[in-house]
Amino acid sequence: MRTRLLGFIAAVILAALGAMAPAAQAAVHGVDGQTCIDGGGSVEYESAQGSWVCVGGTSGGQPIN
Repeated sequence: MRTRLLGFIAAVILAALGAMAPAAQAAVHGVDGQTCIDGGGSVEYESAQGSWVCVGGTSGGQPIN
């Protein structure tokens, strides 16, 4: 019984965290790919984070939306 309760609690917590992830990503300011390139940067995939980022130029380091 105790194992089922702990499993249920863990599932609820993971579901709540999964629901919050898109909201957290939307809150991060970023640029589009063309703005990055126009500013002298390049769009590159960062495999450690699993996202696209602008490297160099005026928007360097910002995530690509």
